Order: sequence, then structure tokens, then C-alpha cells
Amino acid sequence: MRLAFLIGAVAAAQGAAGVALAAASAHLDASPFLATASQFLMIHAAAGVGLAALARTTPRQEANWLAAIVLALQAGVTLFAGDLAARVFLTTKLFSLAAPIGGGLTILSWCALAVWAAFAMLRANSPQTPRES
Repeated sequence: MRLAFLIGAVAAAQGAAGVALAAASAHLDASPFLATASQFLMIHAAAGVGLAALARTTPRQEANWLAAIVLALQAGVTLFAGDLAARVFLTTKLFSLAAPIGGGLTILSWCALAVWAAFAMLRANSPQTPRES
């Protein structure tokens, strides 16, 4: 599944951005926004790599849903962290409500991932219809 590679690429970019923001946070006084943005990016980068691997081993129909959820997760955390970084580097927000929208999308995506996983587990445990030869 090609989307898994996109998820992996976004996760790698998030990881790099997270490390860069951690370094910036270490050198700039009073930058708790950067530390928070860095933590969010690095945690979600690791999750993205793991979920990309899961998408590669998941049947196509389920993998498409998983990919959509993970891309929404990545978009949400990027928007949230980007807004926090903008407050430090640009001394302004990305746009009004950027952080709450990004944070809300991140929370909703985690909830959607939980629902997806529950349904995937149920489908995996359900009896299969016999194949016709």
C-alpha cells in the first residue's frame, strides 16, 4: 500500500521537526511551547512509523480506513505543533483556533483509531465464509 509510505514519510518529517524544536527549545529561554510541540511531534512520529508498518500488513479495505485515520492524526498534530512553534518564531498564531483545531483533530483521530482497531479485531475473530473452489 503506497499510503503507508506516505505515512512513513510524514512521520519521518515530524520526527526531524520534533528533534529540531527540542534543540531550539534548549537554546531559547522561556519556550515551553517549543518543548510541547517537540514532544507531540516525536511521540506521533513514532506512532506514525508503527501505524505505517501496520497498514502494510493489513488487508486493503481496512488499510485504507487506517491510512485515512493516521493521515488525519498526522495533520492534527502537525497543525497543533505548528501553531505552537509559530507563536515562538513568528510571535503570532498560524491562524485563529489553529491549535484547538489541530488538538481536536488529533484527539478525534486517536478515538477513530480505537474504533478501527476494535472492528478490525472483531473481523479477525469472526468465522470466515468457506471459499468456493
